[in-house]
Amino acid sequence: MPVLIILLLVLFLPVVYVVVQYNWLVSLRNYISESWSNVDTELKRRYDLIPNLVATVKGYAAHEREVLERVTELRARCVANNGSPADQARDETQLVDALKQMLVVVENYPQLKADQQFLKLQQELITTENRIQAARRFYNGNVRDYRNKCETFPSNLVAQMFGFQPREFFSVPPSVKEVPDVEFAR
Repeated sequence: MPVLIILLLVLFLPVVYVVVQYNWLVSLRNYISESWSNVDTELKRRYDLIPNLVATVKGYAAHEREVLERVTELRARCVANNGSPADQARDETQLVDALKQMLVVVENYPQLKADQQFLKLQQELITTENRIQAARRFYNGNVRDYRNKCETFPSNLVAQMFGFQPREFFSVPPSVKEVPDVEFAR
């Protein structure tokens, strides 16, 4: 009888281990999906702000058409991109660069820098950028945990056995970090 119990334990414990590891990997994969939807929500929030920001700048800086069209074009590309985080990060980085260029253009227009609607939109963009960064950090933390689980022994054996694929990190610099000082000419 004791031999039978030992034999059952020897057979049963590995099965329990595989089930536990599999469930853990599934949970981590689901956390990644959930956290990516948070990133996506914040990116859409940014996309919704951009047309208002462009329209406000356009009112003051109509001859800066090329910069504004570039921002609009990149926004449309980012909205349409539902690819991998690496694909989206590439488009997002270009959009961030275009937004930075637009904000540099703004520096040449003191009336625009003092416009309350523009300041409100700029503050909203800063808030959104902070939210994007927080969501990105949460997503990347979940990806890190998942990758650690998939790459460390012995859980990597379960990951390989059931085909768990590595996930990509998402890294995009913020378009704006803080509200610039507005100086009124005397």
